[in-house]
Amino acid sequence: MDIKGILAITDHTLLRPTSSWEEIKELLDDATNFGCSSACIPASYVEEAVYYVDRALPICTVVGFPYGYDTAETKVFAAENALENGASEIDMVINLGWVKDGLFDCVEEEISMVREAVSDGVLKVIIESSELTEEEIIRLCQVVTDSGADYIKTSTGFAYGGASFDVIALMKKHVGEGVGIKASGGISSFADAEKYIELGATRLGTSRLVKRAIAGDFS
Repeated sequence: MDIKGILAITDHTLLRPTSSWEEIKELLDDATNFGCSSACIPASYVEEAVYYVDRALPICTVVGFPYGYDTAETKVFAAENALENGASEIDMVINLGWVKDGLFDCVEEEISMVREAVSDGVLKVIIESSELTEEEIIRLCQVVTDSGADYIKTSTGFAYGGASFDVIALMKKHVGEGVGIKASGGISSFADAEKYIELGATRLGTSRLVKRAIAGDFS
């Protein structure tokens, strides 16, 4: 895939807690100019961002971020509020404690509740794969598929580990038909991005690819 094609499936992301509006505007400008799939930003900036880009770029935000231990009702409210403010894509973090307790039915119910709230919007489910066993990842591929979510996503980028080639290959093998795979966390080069895509990723989450493109570094 060429550089333009890679950036077209990239969510240009800025979720640092100290992110300022000036930094968000710069991110929005760059994401628009490079034809990214969306800009993924903190929820508090969504309404301003939607007005700023004037429909030129989808706005994505996060729910239950970064640890996932908010109640399901809180995540539903946050998703609904973001949509009311103009977001069109939601990346939600699952309750990882429930995964460790083996409560996969509860995880699926929570995702389904957010799925209903998001309605026609895009829902991506972050499972924080670096914190999970292979068996847990496989089980969650089925849970995410059954919940009706649009994507399963590797990572928040705030945990110790991020995306990995092995995990993307594992997800590709076990996720259901029609569910996309988002690789996120630590993607720093176009070469790595291309490898993730070859292995099955259909969306990428990173800030570094656009920065490399601006610098003229397409390695």
